[in-house]
Formats: sequence, structure tokens, C-alpha cells
Amino acid sequence: MAGKAVTSKELGPALGMYSHGMVVPAGEIVIVAGQVGTNRAGEVAGSGDVVAQTTQAFENVRAVLTAAGCAMTDVVRFQTFLTHATDVDGFMQARRELFPRYFPGGVYPPNTLLIISRLVKPELLVEIEAMAVKPAKTAAPPRKKTRPAKRARAKRRR
Repeated sequence: MAGKAVTSKELGPALGMYSHGMVVPAGEIVIVAGQVGTNRAGEVAGSGDVVAQTTQAFENVRAVLTAAGCAMTDVVRFQTFLTHATDVDGFMQARRELFPRYFPGGVYPPNTLLIISRLVKPELLVEIEAMAVKPAKTAAPPRKKTRPAKRARAKRRR
């Protein structure tokens, strides 16, 4: 379920691959805890490499969403934490490489980017949280109750 980007004439253009806001139809909210650049074995993907860690963190977000029955296009918000301001360019590079695949329609979710002092392990450079809206399942139309044929009703009365 692709959301609709929200823009305001009172704001300048977005400073990157994100929307200022997003509107989506109602559905289940899926919250993805902060994902870091570690692989399935728990090893850091690319020690000291923010591009590799960002790529892995986004893939981890995608894996959680898939497990919840969602896709990246269902994301309505990202919140990103970097441990070094000098890594912003590498983070943006990873997004430029990944986002056309994740968001083929070119509508990108809002993203808040924060520079913090450190993450849970000092070798981690990036952490990405996500919020998605799982499309609401449409209910099946109610089944019509069928009435038994007159003969069948007559047999039952006997």
C-alpha cells in the first residue's frame, strides 16, 4: 500500500530522499525496532563502513517487515541514528543505491536523521527504526443464505 506524500507550499523542498509527511489508508501498524548493520550471524557488516552498515540495516528492516506481511513500500516513517556527522554522505549514498528498488514509485517515507554519541556497541555506526502500515484486509462479502428447495422442506415436515 503506497502512501501519498504530503507537501506544503510553506516548506522548501526535502533535503534528500524523503517526504515531509505521508498519508496512508487505515491498517495495522507495524513498528520495527532499531536495526543495525549486523548480519544473521550477528557480525558487523563492514567494520568502519557506514555504506555497508546502512545497507545491512535497511535489509534487516526489510526482513522484519516481510515477516510481518509488509513490504518496504508500506513504510510510513523512518528514524535514523548515526554516530558521526561525517557519515551522512555515506548514509545518503546507501539510500540512493537502495531506495529505487525499495520504493520504485519514487515516493519516499519521512525520515528523521539524528547524530548521537554512540550505539549499543561502539563499532556500530547506524541504526534505523521504521513504522509501516499493513494494508487492511478487505472482508469477504457475506455469503447468501440459500433456502432449501420446496420439496426438501416438504420432506422434512413428514
